[in-house]
Amino acid sequence: MIALTAAEIAHITHGRLTGDGDIAPTSVVTDSREVTPGSLYVAKPGEHADGHDFVDAAFERGAVLVLAERDVTDADGKPYPAVVVDDAVLAMGALAAEAVRRIRSAREQRGEEFTVIGITGSAGKTTTKDLLAGVLSQAGPTVAPRGSYNGEVGVPLTVFAADTDTRYLVIEMGATGIGHIKYLVGMVQPDIGVVLVVGTAHAGEFGGVENIATAKGELVEGLSEHGTAVLNLDDGRVAAMKTRTRAKVLGFSASPATNEDVEARNVAVNAEGHPEFDLVLPDGGPSVPVRSRLIGGHHVTNLLAAAAAAFAAGIPAADIASSLSSQSAASRWRMERTERPDGVTIINDAYNANPESMRAALRTLADLGQGRRTWAVLGAMLELGEDSIREHTAVGTQVVRLNISRLVVVGREARALYISAIQEGSWGDECSFTETAEEAYELLQRELKPGDLVLFKSSNGVGLRHLGDRIALPPRAEPTGESAAEDVASEGNELL
Repeated sequence: MIALTAAEIAHITHGRLTGDGDIAPTSVVTDSREVTPGSLYVAKPGEHADGHDFVDAAFERGAVLVLAERDVTDADGKPYPAVVVDDAVLAMGALAAEAVRRIRSAREQRGEEFTVIGITGSAGKTTTKDLLAGVLSQAGPTVAPRGSYNGEVGVPLTVFAADTDTRYLVIEMGATGIGHIKYLVGMVQPDIGVVLVVGTAHAGEFGGVENIATAKGELVEGLSEHGTAVLNLDDGRVAAMKTRTRAKVLGFSASPATNEDVEARNVAVNAEGHPEFDLVLPDGGPSVPVRSRLIGGHHVTNLLAAAAAAFAAGIPAADIASSLSSQSAASRWRMERTERPDGVTIINDAYNANPESMRAALRTLADLGQGRRTWAVLGAMLELGEDSIREHTAVGTQVVRLNISRLVVVGREARALYISAIQEGSWGDECSFTETAEEAYELLQRELKPGDLVLFKSSNGVGLRHLGDRIALPPRAEPTGESAAEDVASEGNELL
């Protein structure tokens, strides 16, 4: 973390200081349970709890300063050391912006480079972020988000993990509306901006897919003429963003591209479900093979995006390919594969879901399940608005047409998926509907057999990732609660 005194924090945030202005926090946290000695605790109001209620606990764990929206005192009425601001989240953003400015300035004074890379898209942000961070970390100190920290709280927390030794800062950017990414871009001033796909996830919340495209394009609009916009040429809405930026444009594609773009040739998926291709970079050099350890052909887009961003950051082709070929999934619940001792295989891809990622996961299930009994355990895709019934119906139809052996639909919000599968396939026992994850758990415990392959997929809010964790354990074993605790740590404020 960049060293900032309490007095400097108050000045940057236009806050009111109570206590010693020379206090210098060594870390920033928004969860009192994550406080370590020397922390600045941000007491922000939340959807389910108010951080001000945990100030006592934060100081008991070693916090030295609190960023709060009202005065806070201990049990004796004595004020805690604090910077009181109107909006704690906006204050975090101001501190993050100053931290980026100071890092860049300090490195420039030493004659060293500092590169900030922003990544957005309706799907694949976290996987691409993980892949890119893996490549860059071999070239210099790299800071990237934990899990899916990608919003107005998560981005500052990522920045606070950086210091003047940081060579690369990777920022994942999510949004729930127009203007959100513009705010994040203004905060971190990226040198490279990566846009993956414009999908239909959260279309109801945004008011339509075109609004999603508008929001995602805010990343490339905010780049300077010295920056690079890395765009997916296989997505028409993303490719069109080249007219919205003054930066250099570097495209990537799994189809034939120009000599100025990044291309995947000879794309294939091997018997284990791992994508493979020959990577062609616009440097005039020979292609280099990428043999990924990720699961699913849809990851070609993420691999190419990471390769293009790394190339824009100056990483040699051989180093890019070598790193991409060595990396497995780094974040939980993204096509996470577990082999049970009794021969049942679990693929837990239930961190989030939209129509595009749902179709990709089901195709992977069908490809991997040749000669095996396959199960699709599916929950709702949330925030699709008026398209919800139509999109869930389409998924149910796809399950049947892919010849998935068994379908288990969990929760009333996904019932259209269940109904469409029955109608499409005239299914009986092949298709089950359960109101709750607990009912689905009991059904699977009764009926899974050695050799079965099971996919779990739903939006984050449905929680099927935890059902997947339970089923991944040996039969009748019970979880310890570590899975849920890890989710709290890794989930952050995951956005589109």
